[in-house]
Amino acid sequence: MLGPYAAFVVSAYAIAAAVVMILIGWVVTDYRRQQAQLRDLEAQGITRRSQREAAP
Repeated sequence: MLGPYAAFVVSAYAIAAAVVMILIGWVVTDYRRQQAQLRDLEAQGITRRSQREAAP
């Protein structure tokens, strides 16, 4: 059906899909780590500039 290049095409798609899944996992893990760091900082009393009141 795919011809003599079937193995190459299928493996290329499989590798591309694996790389995309790894990148998605990396982003999700980093997001969770950043959220945890932000919670720790806020627990210490350090707030974001966007949450501070504007100076008069």
